[in-house]
Amino acid sequence: MAIEVLSGTTTPLSAAGTLIGTPTEDLKGSPIQGASVFNKPASHVIELLASRSDTSSAVYIYDVAEQVGFGTLTKTWSSTTDTTAPVISLQTRAGAGLSLVGRLSEGSSQDVVKGAVLTAYTTPAGLAAMAQSLLYLPPATSSSRLVIQVPAVTTVGPSFALSPTLASLSATFAIFPDNLVVVLSATPQESIDLAALSYKLTSSHVVHIFDHHGISRESGHGFVPTFPLKETPALGVPELIRWSGYQFFDYVGDVNAETVVVLLNGPLALMAKSIATRTSGLGVVVVRVLRPWDGDAFKQCLPDIVKEVHVFDDVPNEVCQGSLFVDVFGSLYGPNSPGPLVRAQRVTPTKTSSFLSDPVQFSTLLTELSHQVPAAAHLDASLTRKLLFFSTPKSALSPLPQTVANSFSSTVSARLLTDHDIFSKSGGVTADKIVLSPRSEGTEILPMAAAFPAGTADFICVLDASLLKSHSLLNQAKSGAIVLVISSWSSELPSNLPASVLTIAVEKKLRVFTLDAKAISSGFGAELGAAQEAVQRVAVYLAVLRLYLGRAASEPAVRKLAEGVAREVAQGGQLAKISASSWAALEEVELHIPPAVDEGDTKPPSPLKQFEFNAIAVETADGQTVVNGSKVSSWHDAAKHLLFPSVFTPPTPPSEEAEEYRQDPSLRPEVPEHTYLVTCTVNRRLTPLDYDRNVFHLEFDTEGTGLKYAIGEALGVHGWNDEQEVLDFCKWYGVDADRLITIPVAANEGRMYTRTTFQALQQQTDLFGRPPKSFYAELAAYATSPPDRLALQFIGAPEGSSTFKKLGEKDTVTFAEVLQRYPSAKPGIETLCEMIGDIKPRHYSIASAQSAVGNRVDLLVVTVEWTAPNGTPHYGQCTRYLASLKVGQKVTVSIKPSVMKLPPDNLQPIIMAGLGTGAAPFRAFLQHRALLAQQGVPVGPTYYYFGSRHRHQEYLYGEEMEAYILDGTITKAGLAFSRDGPRKVYIQYLMLEDAADLASLLKNQAGVFYLCGPTWPVPDVYEALVGALVKNEGHTPESAGEFLMGLKEEERYVLEVY
Repeated sequence: MAIEVLSGTTTPLSAAGTLIGTPTEDLKGSPIQGASVFNKPASHVIELLASRSDTSSAVYIYDVAEQVGFGTLTKTWSSTTDTTAPVISLQTRAGAGLSLVGRLSEGSSQDVVKGAVLTAYTTPAGLAAMAQSLLYLPPATSSSRLVIQVPAVTTVGPSFALSPTLASLSATFAIFPDNLVVVLSATPQESIDLAALSYKLTSSHVVHIFDHHGISRESGHGFVPTFPLKETPALGVPELIRWSGYQFFDYVGDVNAETVVVLLNGPLALMAKSIATRTSGLGVVVVRVLRPWDGDAFKQCLPDIVKEVHVFDDVPNEVCQGSLFVDVFGSLYGPNSPGPLVRAQRVTPTKTSSFLSDPVQFSTLLTELSHQVPAAAHLDASLTRKLLFFSTPKSALSPLPQTVANSFSSTVSARLLTDHDIFSKSGGVTADKIVLSPRSEGTEILPMAAAFPAGTADFICVLDASLLKSHSLLNQAKSGAIVLVISSWSSELPSNLPASVLTIAVEKKLRVFTLDAKAISSGFGAELGAAQEAVQRVAVYLAVLRLYLGRAASEPAVRKLAEGVAREVAQGGQLAKISASSWAALEEVELHIPPAVDEGDTKPPSPLKQFEFNAIAVETADGQTVVNGSKVSSWHDAAKHLLFPSVFTPPTPPSEEAEEYRQDPSLRPEVPEHTYLVTCTVNRRLTPLDYDRNVFHLEFDTEGTGLKYAIGEALGVHGWNDEQEVLDFCKWYGVDADRLITIPVAANEGRMYTRTTFQALQQQTDLFGRPPKSFYAELAAYATSPPDRLALQFIGAPEGSSTFKKLGEKDTVTFAEVLQRYPSAKPGIETLCEMIGDIKPRHYSIASAQSAVGNRVDLLVVTVEWTAPNGTPHYGQCTRYLASLKVGQKVTVSIKPSVMKLPPDNLQPIIMAGLGTGAAPFRAFLQHRALLAQQGVPVGPTYYYFGSRHRHQEYLYGEEMEAYILDGTITKAGLAFSRDGPRKVYIQYLMLEDAADLASLLKNQAGVFYLCGPTWPVPDVYEALVGALVKNEGHTPESAGEFLMGLKEEERYVLEVY
C-alpha cells in the first residue's frame, strides 16, 4: 500500500540513541567542562554543579524540592561517588532555614572555624517559608556563605497542576536581607551559567531561581560554559554579573517604545521578548537580578520617550501587590520628576497557566497594552514540526520518544519534554512533546507551552490505545495531522472509540493509522528471546519514520535510518524482517461520524478526561523511578504521595478526643511525632535465663492517654541512654551534670528549651549512637592537638573512607568513644549536643490487638548486644533501655503506621510467616480473629508459620499458639525449630509441604501472605511460593513471579523485614 503523509522538514541522517535504552553517561565527564550533551537536561547539570564537593561543603535538600524532581539525583550521587558533597534531608515547616543560619553563625557552629559553602534546594513555596530565617544570615565571606537553588515549579489549584508561578514569593522578595543576591534564569544555557556564577559571588549569599516547569527539564539543548569558571576575577556583584556576559536587566523591542512591560526572568518573559520583536511601539524589560535592586540601571535601559510601564507581578490573588511593582515604582518616581505612568498587572497562578497554554491570549494582551491592533499570530515558527506521544509509564514503548528525538538531533534542533499525569488514570499517563526546528544561531527559545500550543501537533502517536477511550487526546492535533495508534485494532478501531473521538478525528480531517506491534514481535517467537520488547520498539520506530518522511519514505531507506538504533535486533537480518513486517502491518483506518442516538436509548457516555501535568519523574542510575520525591512501586503510589505529603496537609481542627488528650508540650518537645506517656505494667523474660538470647514481653497501660493504634502498627519507643554511662561521660568530659544548658527544639525551628546536662545527654542526645563521616570532619575543627586534628580530618575526608568503614562496621565505635579516642577535641556541651543530634525512636511491631486487650499495648523484644574487637561490650540503646524497665516506670512512645494490615474482608485467608520476634504482629492478628470468632463473625482460613532455633527455649507465645491451634483460630500451623533435630528445618520447607493449599489460597481465594522477621529467608520463601504456583496452578516460573509482584501491588504479598 502506498502511504503519502507528512513530509518532514529534514531527515534524520544518523541515530544518536538506541531503542534499547539511552547510554549511561559518566558523571566525571561533566557537561560543565564544555561538553554539549543531548540527553542531560539543564536541571541535571545544575544538580551536578551544585552538589560537587569542590563547590559545596554540604547540600541540604528540602522535601518540597525533591517532590518536584530536584534533588533526587544528588542523593543518588552522594551514595555512589566520592565527588559529591554530603547530603542532608530537611522538611519544610515554619522556621525552615534556621538550621542553615545556625551552621553559618558565630558561636553556634564549627563551620565558622573551618568555613562552609552550603547549598540548599527548595521551591518557591519552600523559599517563602525560609524568608524570616534568612534575615538572621551572618555576613557572607569567601569561605562561609549560602547558595539556594530554586527550581521554579509549584503545585496549584484543586487538580494539583504544576505551574512555574512565583506567586508564593510575592511578599517575600521585599523582606530579603541586603546581603542576599537573587538571580533568575530562563533558558538552559542561562540557567547553567547563573547556577555556576552563584558560587563565584563570594561576597554574598545567593538565591538562584530557574524554570524547572519546562525548559530546564527538556533534553535536546546543547550548552557550554560561556565564561571560565576557575579564573573568576575578584569583583563586586554588578561587575561580576557583567563580566559573565549578562546584565541586571535585558531590554528587547522597539527602541522608541512608549509602552514598556517589565517581567521577572522566566517563561512569560521569554514569550514577551518574542512578542516585542514583532510588535512596534512595545518594549520589554526582563529582570535577571532582582536583589540587589539597581534602580539606576533599570532607568537607563528604558527608552527616553516611554510613557507607560506595565509591571507583571506573580501574586496569589488579584488584591495583592507584588514587590516588583514597588521596586519599579520607587525607581521611576522621585520628588522632582513624576516619570512615566506605572501600572500593575497582577498575574495569578490561574493567569500564568492560561497565558502559557494559550500564547495568543498573552500576545493579545501585550499588543493591547501597547495600543496596537491585536493580531492573532502564533509565537512558534512555521518551519517547526511537532510530535506528540501518549503512553503509560513503564510500558515497553516508553523509551521510544527519546529515541525519535535523538535520531533527529544531529541535523535539527530537537527538543523533548516529558510530563506525567498521575490522577486522571490509574497507573498514570505520560505525554512526550518533541519540537523539531532548523538549527541556526540566535534562534529564540520559547517555553514548550508556547512552542507547542494545544491543537498544533503535526503528528500524534498513541502508544496505549486504551487512552483514546478515556482521554481527549486528538484535540491536541491540528487539522490534517497524522495519528498513529499502536493497537491490535485495525478495522475494529472505529467501533472501539467513543463518538466524541470519532467526531474530532473527522472534523479535523485527521489521517489515522494503526500498527499491531505485539503481533509483529510475537511473529518472531523464540528467535529473539528477551528482545521481544525491543522488536516492538523498532517496529513502531520504523512506522513513525515512515509516516513522518511521507513521500520521501521507502522501506530500504527507512530501514537504513533505523540501523543505528536497533543494534540489539539488527543481527542476522532480523531488522530487515522487522522492517518488512512493520511496512506491511501499517494500515490506514477510515473513520466516520457515528449516527446520532436518541438520548433515551442509551446511557450517556462518560466525558473524556483532559491530560493535566501534575507529576515529575526522575530515573536514577540504579533503575529506580522517583515520582514527586517518592520511590514508587506503582504510579498509583505516586498519586497518593502527591495527595498526602505532610507539607500540603492543612491544619485540621482538633476533635473532642484530641482536646481531651492534648499532648503535654514538655513531653519530648524535640521530636515531631505526637507522643504519649504510658506506664510499664509487665516486663517478663520469655527465654530461659541460661539461654544466650534475651527475648522479653512488655505490656504498657495506656489508660487516660488517648493512645489508639491499628492492628499491625508499630510502637515508637523514645528510649534513654544508660544512666551510669552518662554520668561517667560527664565526669570524663569535665562538665557538671546538673548545669542547665539551652538546646534548640529540632522539631520546631526557632524554639529553645532548657535542661540539665544530664537530662540532655540521657534523654535526648544520641551519645552512644554511631557517628556519620561528617562528624569526624566537624569535630576536627575543635581539636587542639595536631595529631588528633589531622586524624579526624583524614577520617572525614574521601581518602579516609576505608578507615571510617572499619571504625563504623568492625569496631562499631560510638560518638562517646570517638571523643575519647581524640581527647583534645572538646566542643562546648551545647555545640556537642547539636553536632551529635537526637536519639531516634526505635519502632517495634505491636504484639497486641487493641480490640482484644483494650487500654494496653504489648511488645515482643530481643536485646541487641555484641562485643567489639577490642573486647568492649556494646548494647542496643533502646533494647537495653526496655529490658531494664521497672513496673510502674513511665515511657514516652509514639505510633507509626505499617504495611502489616489485616485484609478488609474477614473471610479472606491469611498466611503468616514469622521468624523470632517477627511473630509480634501475628499475635495481634490472631487475637483479633479469635475475638471475631467468639462474637460469631465468620473468618477465613488462618495459616501460621513460625521459625526459631529451639522449641523449649524460643517458642515465643507457645502456650497461646497451641491454644489457638486447639480452638481452630489457627487453621494450620507450621513450626520450624532449626536446631532441634538431626537436620535443620526452616519455614520454607514446611511451606513446600503445604504447597497445594498455599497456591490455592493465593490464586483462587484472594489470600494474603505476610512475612515478618530478618531479611535472609526472603529469597527462599519467595521461591517456595513460586514453586507452589508452578506445581499446582499451571504457572511458569516467570508468570508466577509476575503474579506475586501483582499481589504486592494489591497489598496481598506483604514483607516487613529488617
